[in-house]
Amino acid sequence: MTSLITNTAAMNALQALRNVNNELGTTQGRIASGLRITSAKDNAAYFQISETMKGDSGSLSSINEGLTLTKNSIATARLGAESFQDLAKQFVERVAFAQGAKGGFDEIGNDLKEIVKQMEVTIKQSTFNGDNMVNAGGTVAAATVAATTGVLTESATQEAKATRNVVTGVSRAGSFGVTTTEVETVDLTRMLASFKALSTGFAANAAATTEATAGTPDGEVFLAGALKSSESVLKKATDAATQLGLSEKTIEDQQKFLKKLTDNIDTGVGSMIDANMEEEAARLQALQTQQQLATQALSIANQAPSSIMSLFR
Repeated sequence: MTSLITNTAAMNALQALRNVNNELGTTQGRIASGLRITSAKDNAAYFQISETMKGDSGSLSSINEGLTLTKNSIATARLGAESFQDLAKQFVERVAFAQGAKGGFDEIGNDLKEIVKQMEVTIKQSTFNGDNMVNAGGTVAAATVAATTGVLTESATQEAKATRNVVTGVSRAGSFGVTTTEVETVDLTRMLASFKALSTGFAANAAATTEATAGTPDGEVFLAGALKSSESVLKKATDAATQLGLSEKTIEDQQKFLKKLTDNIDTGVGSMIDANMEEEAARLQALQTQQQLATQALSIANQAPSSIMSLFR
């Protein structure tokens, strides 16, 4: 039956055209944005998971950037510690040279004092962005050296070490929080105090001729003790440079892990919400064809009632 009031064929064709246009709009949106899921209405579960993981990825990226600053501070401190260690070697070499010298102790003493000044400058300059990791701060008790034996005495304060907690990741075990790694810093000012004590009065003590024991002048005893003491501090300087190198390597390894972890998270999120462009391109072509056919079907359906006019001729 043909009706002038109700054109069922046109209604069906129009509904088909609306459906095709809706799907076409969705496909064009996916192609434009590159996303299959852009809001919670597309897929609530995937949207919630992806947004949570995006937050974690952003946090890890920020932490990685923060670790870069920390790594640069440690790298600067390591270079300072290595320079300090080189100066410490020179200090020990000067003291060792004095063992066989018969004079010139004033010049050697002045040389030691100059090395100590260079050490002090090295500590001050080993700063990155205002962060100095070779000066742990706090009060450093002065070291003392026995004038007759050259034995160095250091307080417990000078032996103290400092640590710093560095944020290295995020954790969702139970509740959201951060994970940290303890990085050990060093305090070269404590070693500087020891070298300064060894250089103070070095010439006078090394040149002493009063016998401490039978056949052994005080100068020789002092120099033997000073050499042993300075070698002990050199070992600490070497340990400090090594520790900073280990800390720098720890941060680098953590950064590599965070980068891989962030990449894996981003890949997982992408697999949930990214549009498959090959599929969307094929779907676009199909929908455009369906749109043309639906438009043609609607045109035919709209022309059907006009055929009734032939019945009245």
